[in-house]
Amino acid sequence: MTESVAETVVETIKDNELTSGVLNAGAWVADNQELLIQYGVNIISALLILFIGNLVVKAIANGVAKVLRKKQIDDAVVEFLHSLVRYLLFVIVLIAALGRVGVQTASVVAVIGAAGLAVGLALQGSLSNFAAGVLIVGFRPFKSGDYVEIGGVSGSVESIQVFSTILNTPDNKMVVVPNAAVIGGPITNYSRHKTRRIDLVIGVSYDADLKHTKEVLTRVIEADDRILKDPAPTVGVLALADSSVNFAVRPWVKTSDYWGVYFDLMQAIKEELDKENIGIPYPQMDVHLNKIDG
Repeated sequence: MTESVAETVVETIKDNELTSGVLNAGAWVADNQELLIQYGVNIISALLILFIGNLVVKAIANGVAKVLRKKQIDDAVVEFLHSLVRYLLFVIVLIAALGRVGVQTASVVAVIGAAGLAVGLALQGSLSNFAAGVLIVGFRPFKSGDYVEIGGVSGSVESIQVFSTILNTPDNKMVVVPNAAVIGGPITNYSRHKTRRIDLVIGVSYDADLKHTKEVLTRVIEADDRILKDPAPTVGVLALADSSVNFAVRPWVKTSDYWGVYFDLMQAIKEELDKENIGIPYPQMDVHLNKIDG
């Protein structure tokens, strides 16, 4: 009987405490109703600023890209400026949203500046990549679609990002090269000029008639209409090697025809030399067997 009364008393106390807490919370809400409404409106406004601002930022960045493309600016440069404009404008939108919820924008700018300094010291590599990206866009050693060799990688330029350059290799692999690596090393642009020279070294036997061999090689070159007449192709003895006489065959072609002419020319030269019975040396090994009388 006594335990039942005690339990009843405990439950009554708990109910009173819960009721008191609810009443106190209700009283606090009633007293601070205007403040809560104000904060609610500010938070909703900040979210709207972020949402609408993000849409406006995208529209402006896309508009800038569209204008640049109409002016026939290279796509790689357009992509770089598009990303840069979008990031900068979004930071402004973010500061405006924070200011709406009561954060002092001056303090935010100061914090961003201090944080930027700290992050800059910690991420010197990223900043150097950004600076290198600006140099690439400014000096334009290559453009979108060019076949280049940069940072030890060869491929076609797909785009220039804020921190990296995207290449697409001939076997369809995407390679991301940091911009600092691009600027920090040699840049070979195979597509910059309209014409390229094919450099072939053709070795023939020492028994071959050199004058006749030169005529055969010249005839093969003249038979291909893709090879340019100006500059004139070069055919001549390059070196007297250990086991062959090496001819330099150097025709000029359009850059777009380079590999097609290269492969066809190699095959045509081999077939024509075989027809003319002009030997092409290849590594050989002579094995001598000595009989030992036992």
